[in-house]
Amino acid sequence: MIIGLVLVVAFVVAALTLPVPSPAELRAMAEDAGAAAVVLFLVAYAVFTVIPIPRTVFNLAAGLLLGDVVGIVVALTATVVSGLLGFLLARGLGRDAVFRQLHRTPVRAVNDRLADGGALAVASLRLIPVIPFAPFSYCCGVSSIRLRPYLLGTALGSFPGTVAVVVLGDALTGTTPPLLLACYVVFAGLGALGLLRVIRTTGPAQPHPPEPERALN
Repeated sequence: MIIGLVLVVAFVVAALTLPVPSPAELRAMAEDAGAAAVVLFLVAYAVFTVIPIPRTVFNLAAGLLLGDVVGIVVALTATVVSGLLGFLLARGLGRDAVFRQLHRTPVRAVNDRLADGGALAVASLRLIPVIPFAPFSYCCGVSSIRLRPYLLGTALGSFPGTVAVVVLGDALTGTTPPLLLACYVVFAGLGALGLLRVIRTTGPAQPHPPEPERALN
């Protein structure tokens, strides 16, 4: 905690004493760096959002530094890579722990929703902005969902919100696009409707049959 406070103070002091480049100057610096800026940004995005650091910060930076078209491509690619890393990390380290808890009804219900819902379940939950990206990747990693529908759902569900925030970041060099908040409300509503459809389609989680009682001697 002490190290964190020192870093916060250092950033505040630097922001108050050092010259801060304007959005247009930051865009010019990224353009001067060329392809190296794109590659470094993609790698940083994919790695640091696994920690997790909120993707919104990187999506804004993608639009600000790389523009709308390149920024959207890089942000979506890094999103899928980040989701893959979080999924594989959780599956490699924690899946056994979840399987040991599958006799518990809530744990089994979440696992069944993801496994039976497939890409639609993942996409619906990715559309809801309040659900953290990295923790949900971990949750999917320790569930029974397969990798392919997970990645497809992640790409589809992350697309609208990512595009909206990247466009906003790009607009920081000019004008802000209208109705951005309304877009988030629509995305959340679509996610909720998709999740409700998954719940109705898959039905309630089926309980495991009870083990036969041992005969008394």
